[in-house]
Amino acid sequence: MNMYSVVPNPKATGWLVKLEDVAPENQYDSEEEAIEAAEKLAKKNRPSTVQILNMEHDIVDEKSFR
Repeated sequence: MNMYSVVPNPKATGWLVKLEDVAPENQYDSEEEAIEAAEKLAKKNRPSTVQILNMEHDIVDEKSFR
Protein backbone atom coordinates (compact mmCIF):
# COMPACT_ATOMS: atom_id res chain seq x y z
CA MET A 1 0.00 0.00 0.00
CA ASN A 2 1.28 3.47 -0.90
CA MET A 3 1.34 6.12 1.84
CA TYR A 4 1.14 9.78 0.83
CA SER A 5 1.70 12.51 3.41
CA VAL A 6 0.64 16.14 3.21
CA VAL A 7 2.89 18.18 5.50
CA PRO A 8 3.71 21.85 5.99
CA ASN A 9 7.15 22.80 4.71
CA PRO A 10 9.08 23.93 7.80
CA LYS A 11 11.74 25.76 5.75
CA ALA A 12 9.41 27.78 3.51
CA THR A 13 5.82 28.67 3.03
CA GLY A 14 3.86 25.95 1.34
CA TRP A 15 2.80 22.35 1.71
CA LEU A 16 4.62 19.20 0.62
CA VAL A 17 3.25 15.94 -0.73
CA LYS A 18 5.54 13.03 0.13
CA LEU A 19 5.40 9.38 -0.87
CA GLU A 20 6.22 6.99 1.99
CA ASP A 21 7.46 10.02 4.01
CA VAL A 22 10.66 10.18 1.92
CA ALA A 23 11.72 12.94 -0.44
CA PRO A 24 8.96 15.41 -1.33
CA GLU A 25 7.06 14.75 -4.54
CA ASN A 26 5.88 18.34 -5.01
CA GLN A 27 5.31 21.58 -3.12
CA TYR A 28 2.05 23.54 -3.22
CA ASP A 29 1.08 27.03 -2.11
CA SER A 30 -1.90 25.93 -0.04
CA GLU A 31 -2.91 22.97 2.06
CA GLU A 32 -6.01 22.48 -0.10
CA GLU A 33 -3.93 22.20 -3.29
CA ALA A 34 -1.60 19.70 -1.64
CA ILE A 35 -4.48 17.56 -0.36
CA GLU A 36 -6.13 17.55 -3.78
CA ALA A 37 -2.86 16.50 -5.45
CA ALA A 38 -2.19 13.77 -2.87
CA GLU A 39 -5.72 12.38 -3.29
CA LYS A 40 -5.30 12.27 -7.09
CA LEU A 41 -2.01 10.37 -6.69
CA ALA A 42 -3.60 8.00 -4.18
CA LYS A 43 -6.58 7.27 -6.45
CA LYS A 44 -4.23 6.65 -9.38
CA ASN A 45 -2.01 4.29 -7.35
CA ARG A 46 -4.54 2.26 -5.34
CA PRO A 47 -4.45 0.88 -2.73
CA SER A 48 -3.18 4.04 -1.04
CA THR A 49 -3.60 6.16 2.05
CA VAL A 50 -3.30 9.93 2.43
CA GLN A 51 -2.30 11.33 5.82
CA ILE A 52 -2.60 15.05 6.53
CA LEU A 53 -0.22 16.27 9.21
CA ASN A 54 0.08 19.52 11.13
CA MET A 55 3.26 21.46 11.99
CA GLU A 56 3.99 19.10 14.90
CA HIS A 57 3.61 16.11 12.52
CA ASP A 58 0.46 14.90 14.27
CA ILE A 59 -2.05 13.22 11.95
CA VAL A 60 -5.13 15.43 11.66
CA ASP A 61 -6.89 13.44 8.92
CA GLU A 62 -6.44 10.19 7.03
CA LYS A 63 -8.17 8.84 3.94
CA SER A 64 -7.87 5.43 2.30
CA PHE A 65 -8.32 4.68 -1.38
CA ARG A 66 -8.86 1.02 -2.30
